Amino acid sequence: MNTDLLDPDFCYRVIQAKDARFDGRIFTCVTSTGIYCRPVCPARVPKKENCRFVASAAAAEALGFRSCLRCRPETAPGTPAWAGTQAAVARALRLIEDGALDEDGVEELAARVGLGARQLRRLFLAHVGATPQAVAANRRLLTAKQLITETGMSFADIAFASGYQSLRRFNDAVRASYGVAPTALRRDKSAELPAQAGNAITLRLGYRPPFDWERLLAYLAIRAIPGVEEIGITQYRRSFRLGDAAGIITVTPSPKPNALSIRVQGDGALPVRQIATRIRRLFDLDADPQAIAAALRDDALLGLRLAHAAGIRVPGAFDGFELGVRAILGQQVSVKGATTLAGRVVARAGTQLASADGSLTHYFPAPSALAAADLSGLGLTGGRIAALKAFAGAVARGEVDFSPAQTLDEKIAALCAVPGIGEWTAHYIALRAVGEPDAFPASDLGLRKSAGNGAPIATRALEEMAEAWRPWRGYAALLLWMVPEVGASALAAD
Repeated sequence: MNTDLLDPDFCYRVIQAKDARFDGRIFTCVTSTGIYCRPVCPARVPKKENCRFVASAAAAEALGFRSCLRCRPETAPGTPAWAGTQAAVARALRLIEDGALDEDGVEELAARVGLGARQLRRLFLAHVGATPQAVAANRRLLTAKQLITETGMSFADIAFASGYQSLRRFNDAVRASYGVAPTALRRDKSAELPAQAGNAITLRLGYRPPFDWERLLAYLAIRAIPGVEEIGITQYRRSFRLGDAAGIITVTPSPKPNALSIRVQGDGALPVRQIATRIRRLFDLDADPQAIAAALRDDALLGLRLAHAAGIRVPGAFDGFELGVRAILGQQVSVKGATTLAGRVVARAGTQLASADGSLTHYFPAPSALAAADLSGLGLTGGRIAALKAFAGAVARGEVDFSPAQTLDEKIAALCAVPGIGEWTAHYIALRAVGEPDAFPASDLGLRKSAGNGAPIATRALEEMAEAWRPWRGYAALLLWMVPEVGASALAAD
């Protein structure tokens, strides 16, 4: 954790300026009111002597402060300080976000990241300022608060979606933190709730500016899976199926600054927290542009590209298995060709929607369904079919997953153990499906060409060059892919 960010003078200047760049990186605990706020809080700036600064919402909660009802810390971008300097802490935080402590204990979580429970607690206190249990409780509470104030969901559904094991625990947690029952929080905000038809909810997910939405959407658009994804100039739509829930998700820029608006409509108990986590990863909403820029902006190859594409994000994946299939289909074929093949696979092995919604006609096939499907006659080679089935089988059996529990090297090794998946595909899957910021498919011809200004350099030479870009090699790859038309003169004149 960068202790400079917690210097009281520096932090106070940030909240005086209401600087959105530090949203999610600094939280202000106000001793005179007992609440904690984001730096962009619209309330009057408190006196400096009443301010105490921490680097995470969980740390503020652990100190006994309750979240502000005006700036709503539950909508802040993910705190990059939580990633800390320890990879194990970063992986554990990702697992907590996925609900790892909603049912299991710290011992199970620690085992998944290769540590003892006592060591994990010590690392969390050092890098996050709170225990794993406190972080998990904070995430459940803030998710519940957002659903109470932004949706018309029943409180029982909110309790389930937030990770509480019972409605009573949900009620007790809200009362303990906010001093009122959930009904009072909703009553205060009832006039602001948007009209929502049927089983539909709308959420707002924040990010730290700058955010290159247009470039990210363009990258995803040419790789959209026919029948499953639909991407326009300003919106992303897709079908989804998670557990017993299924439906359509629509993502658009929010009218509120520095946020995306997420509309979820479907059948079944909607797993809102899981959906929100997946959307955050799909659009890389927890990225810290300042940290990435600080590491890459002075590089001779990347600096001008970064200036040209400030706010670049790694296009992630809503579903890791889906992205893995798309990556295998993209081996040694064009992007357009891989998209065509993906559409054929979905039409053959996917499940049709009860009624088409625009161009959305299918749910992506489950791993077990694809492993058992007849993929002949789709224009796939025998080797490609074998690789798809081996990959689908490995995922179905739990031999490959897309959780952050493993290190990058462990994830690459697990993927490369699947017949038909090599280093390039493994790094590509780790980068986009798992969200590994340091994954780097160095053998990619496009990267080697871009790094050589049109003349491809050797894979080994690119690997050596990329050592200077750690731990952000994934963002370097995206800069080389998305802004390949180098020439300092060309970029400077753009």
